[in-house]
Formats: sequence, structure tokens, C-alpha cells
Amino acid sequence: MKKIALLAFSLVVLGGTFAAAQQPGAAGAQGQQRQRREPDPRDIGGGQCAQNPYNCVDAANPLPAPNTVWLEEMTWIDVRDALKAGKTNVIVPTGGMEPNGVWLVTGKHNYVLHANCEAIARKMGNALCAPIVKFVPEGDISPKTSHMVSPGTISMREDTFRAILRDTAESLQAHGFKNIIFIGDSGGNQAGQKAIAEELTAKWAGKAMALHIAEYYTYSEVAKYMEGQGIKDGASDNMHDDPIISLNMFIDDPNSIRFNERVKAGKATINGVNIADKAKNTELAKKIVEFRATKTIEAINKLIAAKKPYTTTSQQ
Repeated sequence: MKKIALLAFSLVVLGGTFAAAQQPGAAGAQGQQRQRREPDPRDIGGGQCAQNPYNCVDAANPLPAPNTVWLEEMTWIDVRDALKAGKTNVIVPTGGMEPNGVWLVTGKHNYVLHANCEAIARKMGNALCAPIVKFVPEGDISPKTSHMVSPGTISMREDTFRAILRDTAESLQAHGFKNIIFIGDSGGNQAGQKAIAEELTAKWAGKAMALHIAEYYTYSEVAKYMEGQGIKDGASDNMHDDPIISLNMFIDDPNSIRFNERVKAGKATINGVNIADKAKNTELAKKIVEFRATKTIEAINKLIAAKKPYTTTSQQ
């Protein structure tokens, strides 16, 4: 009987405790209040300053600065310190996923940008690279038009693409970047970049600028320059490929143009230009990247000095 009575008493106590916890009474409200805490302006890094000193806004970096210009390869402390050191320019590269003949992978523009953005940022010395925006307008999805007729293509609606650019740029500006620089390696990227650059530069009213660098996407100028370096297209192979783009990809990853497979199959030419010599390819590719980086930086500096979001004479 004593055991039964004790069990009954325990159930009553537990039931009462459970019921009290479910009611918004004074005790429940006090408990919730104890769980809440006032936001600490020193909290950063995804945690609470009070719980770990590395979550404090002024935490010292326990590691040396990394040898990278890519935001995604940096910690939040690395980015904070880079901003303090004057790296207040950030490049937002936009590429694409589209068909490019039988040798080049669908991420062609993204490989090109991986080489070129790094070269631009390092040459500037005060710039970083945001992650490449890999999905851009490539044609209508239904019914399929333009590049969307080919498997592997991923297309964004124009308003989706512009929203991505807008949110990316505003995120970067909120952290203290002063010049958010759009470079696009495809024709379908240019109008959206220009529109968002103009919109945000007006909105920020001198606090920061968004820039559309149409001069980056001038393959005709690159081709003209490389003619003097020994690369001149012959008869076209009539594919979405050419020696300039192939070499610009090659320097980032030879497999992106299926280099070894092409050499083995005796197919290492494009538009009459032989690209079978790996050492020569590297030398020529470096010249392509250097030329494009130099021209892009010249355009960036002119726009910053003129306080304009894009070159008004641009046809893009």
C-alpha cells in the first residue's frame, strides 16, 4: 500500500509540474526570461563572445593571413583583417553553364573566371574575389531556347539573375566593401550587371559603388592582341570554341578542355591552331590572362575615378 501511495503522489507532483510548465504563468515567464539574453554587440563569427573569445568582434587571428584572394577560402577573421588592411574592392564574377563543343566542359566561363579574377585581384593588390556566380541567363526554360536546348545547361530567369547580383552586392557593401565590381564572361550576363550596378550606385549615394566592367568582355580585343603573339584563327571549326577561350581554360585546369584525351586522339587543334604543346600553351595562356587583367583594371580605375557605374560609351 505504501508503494502504491508513493507512486500516486509522484504522478500528482509530476502532473502538476507539467501543467504549470504549459501555462503562461509568472513562473513560466520568468523561466523564459532567464533563457533569453540581451544581444551582445561583440558577438560575431557564428557564436557568442561570452562563451569563446574567438567569437568576439576584436578577436586576434590565431593564424597567419592566407595566400588567397577568394572570399570562400577565407575565415571571417581573414576577411575582417583584409578589409582593415584596405582591401575594400571586391570582384563579383559571373560565368555560366552552357554547351561549348565536344571538348570544352559546360562550366567553360567559370574556369576562365577562376584564372582571370584571381589575376585581376592580385594585380590590383587591394581587391578580393567573391564566389563565381555560376548560373546566369542562358535561354528560356520552357519552351527551351538558345543554349537551353543542350543538356547540361542551367539557365536563370533575368529577374532571378539580377536578384542574385543585387543581394550579393548589398551583402558585400554591408560588410564594408566600397567598390563591388561585376565582370561577366558571357554575353547574357552584361545587361543584368549594368542595370544592377546603376541601381545600387544610385541607392548607395556615395557610400559605395557598384561597377559593371563591360571592358572585361572584349574577346575581339584579346584575339587581336594574341595575333601578335602567334595565335591567329584559321578556318573555323564551327563549334562554340576557339583558341583564346581554350587556352584561358587550360591554364586553370587542362582537363577542362580534355587536353590529354585530345592529344592522344590527335584532335588538339581548334580553328587551325595546334594546342598540343603544353609548355607553349602555358606561356600563351599567361599572356591572355595578363592582357585581360590589365585591361580590366584600367577600366575599373577609370570608373572609380569618374564615380560612374559603367562606361557610357559601352555597347554592352
